[in-house]
Amino acid sequence: MASPTNFLLHAFLWLGLATTAFSLSPKFYDRVCPQALPAINRIVKAAVHREPRMGASLLRLHFHDCFVNGCDGSLLLDSTPAFETEKNARGNLNSVRGFEVVDQIKAEVDRVCGRPTISCADILAVAARDSVVALGGPTWRVRLGRRDSTTASRALADSVLPSASMDLPALVDNFKKQGLNQRDLVALSGGHTLGLSRCLIFRNRIYNATNIDPAFAKERRATCPRTGGNNNMAPFDPTPTKFDTAYFKNLVKQRGLLTSDQALFNGGSTDKLVKTYNLNPDVFWSDFGKSMIKMGNIKPLTGKQGQIRVNCRKAN
Repeated sequence: MASPTNFLLHAFLWLGLATTAFSLSPKFYDRVCPQALPAINRIVKAAVHREPRMGASLLRLHFHDCFVNGCDGSLLLDSTPAFETEKNARGNLNSVRGFEVVDQIKAEVDRVCGRPTISCADILAVAARDSVVALGGPTWRVRLGRRDSTTASRALADSVLPSASMDLPALVDNFKKQGLNQRDLVALSGGHTLGLSRCLIFRNRIYNATNIDPAFAKERRATCPRTGGNNNMAPFDPTPTKFDTAYFKNLVKQRGLLTSDQALFNGGSTDKLVKTYNLNPDVFWSDFGKSMIKMGNIKPLTGKQGQIRVNCRKAN
């Protein structure tokens, strides 16, 4: 009969192997389908070349997926009789986009791999990284091995996605609930160096805020009237198709587009970090990659949990 010590040793070894087997790894697809990641990269580069704004859209899909019950591809699911799609949540409706590019990626990786091999959740993680790189930003080693959820929750998305009207304490609390700290908050918010926002989202700030550069407010009002023009677009910073530190430069000048942007530099605990990122692009790039890896590790489905969807828009 095995001694208690040997039994405990074997138990710990088994737990260690189980943890290793089900943890995310940059090498997850290296043996099963080494062609998968190059295929994703080709399609992302082509999509961003056709429409540079798509880079911001693909980055945002990963963010909005991970914040709702973890990085499980739930955002990609269309409505069914059992649940309403997260695409209809307040933070997503008429806003999240790029689903057709995800469909294209999925079809191509399944073709080159010979079968459904890579999850839709992993596609979002890799496409986010490749989008940032395509627009001149840093790279990082994406950890892989996520599996896809079979359900989604609009109600949860409504309650957990950060809103453009949040002040700093609300943002800090929102990110803390996801296991992310203030450094992650500022670094990930720096993703707003890419892309555009709708007049509907930033109107209140440009007409009512006191912590805003008057010339900037006047400039934004020219394309965002008090009424109407809800879908008129404005960039978060002057270089919306280039991954740089112009976003932080804007904040220091009180030219943040959203209330939640300017909240990061408004006399609070994150001011110093905003200044650091503004003056030291290398520090921002390094921290952004680290925070993307950390965000990508929010409650992934692994092992035998979930599934590998054949169609990213519906469960198998």
